[in-house]
Amino acid sequence: MAHAKNHDYHILPPSIWPLFGGLGAFFMLFGAVLWMHGSGPYMFLMGLAAVLYVMYAWWSDVVTESNVGDHTPVVRIGLRYGFIMFIMSEVMFFAAWFWSFFKHTIYPMEEYAGTTYVTPEFYQVDAFHLPLINTLILLCSGMAVTWAHHALVHENNRKDVANGLLLAVVLGIAFTGLQAYEYWYLLAKQDWTFGGDEFFSNFFMATGFHGFHVVIGTIFLFVCYLRVRAGHFTPEKHIGFEAAAWYWHFVDVVWLFLFFAVYIWGI
Repeated sequence: MAHAKNHDYHILPPSIWPLFGGLGAFFMLFGAVLWMHGSGPYMFLMGLAAVLYVMYAWWSDVVTESNVGDHTPVVRIGLRYGFIMFIMSEVMFFAAWFWSFFKHTIYPMEEYAGTTYVTPEFYQVDAFHLPLINTLILLCSGMAVTWAHHALVHENNRKDVANGLLLAVVLGIAFTGLQAYEYWYLLAKQDWTFGGDEFFSNFFMATGFHGFHVVIGTIFLFVCYLRVRAGHFTPEKHIGFEAAAWYWHFVDVVWLFLFFAVYIWGI
């Protein structure tokens, strides 16, 4: 009884995953730099594979901890706070891209070398065709996630939870496909170029990173769908599902800002 647990906190055992994750991230970053200098993508892909494996193994351990009862109410509060802090860091990440876009659109300093201000050139992006369709798709996916969350918490209807998550995943895949088509159209048909100027750079980096987050969120929701099918979530304990829903709604909100700032105001 001397080692009996008499508190609500979860003391983690020693784990190799933080070390492996850090090494994988280092090789992925170093490999990306080598790739940009013409050495090939091999080290980057090795680092990426290591990071993906660590994510799978580490989060599998977290799921196991939850299933054996280590996630007490106090621990669940800490997990929520941790994920909220992660989302806040993501907010700051996208705030930097919005700041760069507004700055280079309104006040391009490199074009203000003399006494005469040079009006920056804007590039037409038709906001009310494909971008508007993508906006509706992403909003519908957010509603599907909300439906699934309501079905779990208030009704404990696992069938509706699974259907709502699957619908959100399908809509997320559709959004990604349409954005890839939009990029192909802009690059092939409209002669846009990556890094052509600040407008091009900001457009592709802001919308591209958002698209990357959509891919991550889609995978996140699909994992939750598989966990629902496996019976992991209950109305009282569903931190993983809550985190996925928060992340997906964050992706929705960022896209709304991008749609109004980059696609409508930016033209």
